[in-house]
Amino acid sequence: MELISLLARWIHIVAGVVWIGHLYFFNFVNAQFAPTIDAETKKKVVPELMPRALYFFRWGAAYTWVTGVLLLLLVFYHGGLMFDAGVDWNAMAFVAIALVFVAPFIYDALYKSVLKDPKVGFIGGLILASLFVFFMAYLAGFSFRAYTIHLGAMFGTIMAYNVWFRIWPAQQQIIRATKAGTPPDAALVGMAGLRSKQNTYMSVPLIFAMINSHATVFASPITVVLAVLIGWGAVYWLYATSKTVKGF
Repeated sequence: MELISLLARWIHIVAGVVWIGHLYFFNFVNAQFAPTIDAETKKKVVPELMPRALYFFRWGAAYTWVTGVLLLLLVFYHGGLMFDAGVDWNAMAFVAIALVFVAPFIYDALYKSVLKDPKVGFIGGLILASLFVFFMAYLAGFSFRAYTIHLGAMFGTIMAYNVWFRIWPAQQQIIRATKAGTPPDAALVGMAGLRSKQNTYMSVPLIFAMINSHATVFASPITVVLAVLIGWGAVYWLYATSKTVKGF
């Protein structure tokens, strides 16, 4: 069991670095670089660069998610870290866990409709994440480590869903259109870019969730909500900074 846990952690972290590293490349580097090259250059660069980058991007996401679920089973469900002393499994706990895995479908529906506007989506996302944290803490009875990691698991599940079912399918069509020298579907470009951006915002609170065992001195649902808000603020600053970095 210890060996499985060790290997799962190792793969989880390495795959996560590969995944999130490419996510940040796409959003903070390539998003600023791509508009500087002409159509003919794009026809040569995009079909060679993007499929290679997207290969590691999507498989990094897959291995990160699978090993993350395995670690949830080993460390929290099997390891007894779900509840504080005197609390045990209850109906709301199972509802909370189910929400982690159905979250991508709820998110997908909301962000295609009522939360479609980026500003509304930001506020709505913060409210929904906060409600989920308080639900886990006060109704499901999760421990601090458990409700923090399950918020991270929810973000990670949504992000992996975006990679495989929204970004990758769209990018395949965008790459083929660019290679053929035809303008890609603007709606596809916009959707893929927006989902990638939302993944970038979710990634920083997700990383906080992964290290939450070192933050137990601040064990409170408010701490986790603040981590989401601070993380999103950091991403906003990184986007602004990326626009100021110029080539030679």
